[in-house]
Amino acid sequence: ANILIFARFKEELREHKPMGKAISESFRRAWPSIRDGNASTLLTCLVLINFTTSIVKGFAITLGVGVLVSMFSAIFVTKVLMQLTLSDKLSEKRWLFGVKKDK
Repeated sequence: ANILIFARFKEELREHKPMGKAISESFRRAWPSIRDGNASTLLTCLVLINFTTSIVKGFAITLGVGVLVSMFSAIFVTKVLMQLTLSDKLSEKRWLFGVKKDK
């Protein structure tokens, strides 16, 4: 999820958007992919829990908890950290985020 968010963030910076707008747009644009990927993984976990042996059930439960924690941390923790640490002062230093300077 974080990889998708940061890739969208770089795309927004390439379009010369202000830092705050780039952060919110990157999360908005990454959310459908994150949601769909995690939903399909959680659905697979439910199938494994209902139709397999106890060892595989344990794996499915662990995987499901990991997906939920990962989604929570990507959406809430990463967004808060990005908003706290990235200021508009860094807008001029887009090269720090891997965005090449315009010619």
